[in-house]
This record gives sequence, C-alpha cells and structure tokens, in this order.
Amino acid sequence: MSGFFSDRSVVLEDEGVLLRPIVAADVDALARVAFDPAIWKFFVTSIQTREDLQRFVEEAVESTRAGTALAFTVVDKASGTVAGSTRFGNLSARDQRVEVGWTWLGRGFQGTGANTRCKRLLMAYAFEQQGVQRTEFKTDVLNQPARRALLKVGCTEEGVLRSHTLMPGGRRRDTLYYSVLAAEWPDVKRRLDALVTRGGGGPC
Repeated sequence: MSGFFSDRSVVLEDEGVLLRPIVAADVDALARVAFDPAIWKFFVTSIQTREDLQRFVEEAVESTRAGTALAFTVVDKASGTVAGSTRFGNLSARDQRVEVGWTWLGRGFQGTGANTRCKRLLMAYAFEQQGVQRTEFKTDVLNQPARRALLKVGCTEEGVLRSHTLMPGGRRRDTLYYSVLAAEWPDVKRRLDALVTRGGGGPC
C-alpha cells in the first residue's frame, strides 16, 4: 500500500516493545491489564468492564480499517505479553499532520520505559517514513506527570482549549495541546534515545 499512513499492517518494534495492528482477538490479552481504575483517571474513555474494553477495541479496529486512525496493540518483548495500546489519529495528509495518543499501559508496564519506546517508534515512523511536518499530543490540564514528560522530551506546549472534552465522570476537561515539528524532531529523537538508554519512564 502507498499513501499517507495507508499501510494498515505496519509493525513497529525495537529491543523492548512491539507495536502491531490491534485486532478484535486482542480483547482477552488486554483484559489482563486493563481493569485498573488508575489507568483511566485522565483518559477520555473509562474501561471498567469487558464490554467497555470490547467497544474500545472494536472502535480502534474500525477506525484503522476506515483510515481515520492507525491503532496498535503494545507487546512487551521481554515477557511476550500484551502491555496496552496506542495509536495515530486525526490523520491529515493534506496538512502532513498526525496526532499521537490514545496510549495506555497496564500498571506493571508503567515507568519501565515502554511508553518512551512507543513514542519514539511512533514519531520516527511519522517523521522519517511518512514525511509529516507536525506531530501533536493532547492531555488533561490536570495530568501533571504527562505534562512534565512531554516537556522533558522537547514537545512545545501550545495552549489550553477550555471546557474541551466531557469526561466520563461528568467533568469538563481543559485540554492542553503540544507539538513537535519536523525541524525539531532530531533534537526530540536524541532526548528520547537518552531516556530509552536510561530505561526511565517517558511521555504519557
């Protein structure tokens, strides 16, 4: 397949993680790590039941099939087990722009460097293979760990969209946008490489 993010079978991997296209059959493996309320504290979706998780996976599979996203299941290579999920979304071929997000990992994989590895693989694919000019991220203004991590790797904080998203508990979330531009990618890549080498946690 050719074209902007049109390869629906792409697999991204390094020494620590493998990102493969999410499939409906991943529900069982994801269920082993998904039902921790702390994962979903700042997430726009709340996964509390198997039915919630199945809907999440079905939406990810369908959006990938429709070409509006490219969703992955994250596999921890050391253990061979499924760790969570991440994706590209808001694809814009005309603007050469993509969002990186929808990322969650089971508690046992948080703070291990897996998230940093995912972000590095995703951004490298976007900038180096798809020729994007901008990757963007967004997070809850209350999510201080994610905000610190995004700034740490060199993302630029762009501003707050007030009352942007209705959260599952009824709160209206203020959303912060961040970006990395193509010209900034080499420096961000170096920062991510350094974090991966140290094995520490990274952007949420």
